[in-house]
Amino acid sequence: MTRTAVITGLGATTPIGGDVPSFWANALAGTPGARTLEHEWVEKHDLPVTFAAELAVPTSEVLKKVELKRQDPSMQMATVAAREAWADAGFGEDADIDHDRFAIAFGTGIGGVWTLLEGWDTLRERGPRRVMPMTVPMLMPNGAAGALSLEFGARGGARTVVSACASGTESLDLALQLIRSGKADIVMTGSTEAAIHPLPIGAFCAMQAMSKRNDDPQAASRPYDVDRDGFVLGEGAGVMIIESEEHAKARGARVYARLAGTGVTSDSHHITAPEPEGLGATRAMRAALEDAGLSPEQVCHVNAHATSTPVGDKPEYLAMRAVFGDHVEQVKVSATKSQTGHLLGASGAIESVLSVLAVHHGKAPVTINLDNQDPQIPLNVVTGTPAELPEGDRAVVKNSFGFGGHNAVAVFTSY
Repeated sequence: MTRTAVITGLGATTPIGGDVPSFWANALAGTPGARTLEHEWVEKHDLPVTFAAELAVPTSEVLKKVELKRQDPSMQMATVAAREAWADAGFGEDADIDHDRFAIAFGTGIGGVWTLLEGWDTLRERGPRRVMPMTVPMLMPNGAAGALSLEFGARGGARTVVSACASGTESLDLALQLIRSGKADIVMTGSTEAAIHPLPIGAFCAMQAMSKRNDDPQAASRPYDVDRDGFVLGEGAGVMIIESEEHAKARGARVYARLAGTGVTSDSHHITAPEPEGLGATRAMRAALEDAGLSPEQVCHVNAHATSTPVGDKPEYLAMRAVFGDHVEQVKVSATKSQTGHLLGASGAIESVLSVLAVHHGKAPVTINLDNQDPQIPLNVVTGTPAELPEGDRAVVKNSFGFGGHNAVAVFTSY
């Protein structure tokens, strides 16, 4: 008998909220997170893009100095979100659990880019003796998973998914497998990213992937708008505590929703561009719904990948049209990167938190900056005020797609 996976804890630190309550409230209100970067390195490197969506609450205001020194910013953000999720699930510092059956399934797109590049600068300018001994543990992509395993006592495996901007959602696929297979009773899952650094910004600009609306950062991320000109870089982390239903019931845990199904495919088309007809995304959505035992007509809301790039938004629409048919007109779609920016590997994690809350509260967050919707993308987009979702059983789909042709989809349902 397949075990049911339920979500019992949520944590997040994002550009529009340093914890889940503020993140959710601001997502419903349509709060823009992008702003001009106040760092000397912007002018020093003459960056073509001078804005991004940085954390609403810096980790320096939450963590101890020793933690800031020994963790890359990506690890710091993961720590902040994980502590909130752990407490939200009702676990204390000395939680009475079987730690051998507690696992980590975590993701990132890039890992410790700040540590890597600052270490290289130190080596070049000051020599090898001045390189920090903790450099490798801080820069490695699995650093966050390892740090969380150490802090929370997860001995059932600390695994890392690295699939670009699909990492956060693909981590849910791994978590679901661990619960269903009986290999774990509790999984701490999520993803983190801290790549607001001159090199990624310069590289994305060279690809013509980022918006250059330096004079109006808050209006720069414009999913589905005819005037969209690229994504806005963001940072942050999202974390969920997922348990088997039996484990959650036994301890009387509050349950937000079920993680009902996942689907993972690859385009095999291009290293950065999505397959233009959305064929890989279509297969991922269909696989997730089949895994959840649902028909497309049962879905009421999609939290879309919707990066605001000219070439990226349309294939996702074509995939949704292929999966939902005429029902796509009834599906309420939120493109929340319009508020948070694009958190790369962490985007699916924070957007999954919003998807779970949409199931739980029956509301869909708003999409901002959609002034002139692209007629080639005639989706039912939530704008202005949050959308009320149907009463009773609700099913919500979360899409994520990444460089390398990665497609990951998760389905959450009412509990």
